Amino acid sequence: MLADPAYEGAGHGVHTPVKQPADGRELDIDTRTRNALLRSLRCLGERGFALLKQRWRILQHVSLSPSRVGDLAKSALVLLHFEHGKIT
Repeated sequence: MLADPAYEGAGHGVHTPVKQPADGRELDIDTRTRNALLRSLRCLGERGFALLKQRWRILQHVSLSPSRVGDLAKSALVLLHFEHGKIT
């Protein structure tokens, strides 16, 4: 799972960017590259979620059981893809 820096230390399988050291040292090139890759992957999910919430206001006020919310989100995503011409 990809997460933002606030979830540092969340456990195995949660990948977070490495924070800048407090003493002001610069991160090495490998760590900066890893951070850039994590950010580029996370932004896709964040953008998709933002589009769904913006376009489909019902997702902002859902009071369904958690097992049904996934179905609603999937339906909204299909309609969003159709609206943007990704599905014909």
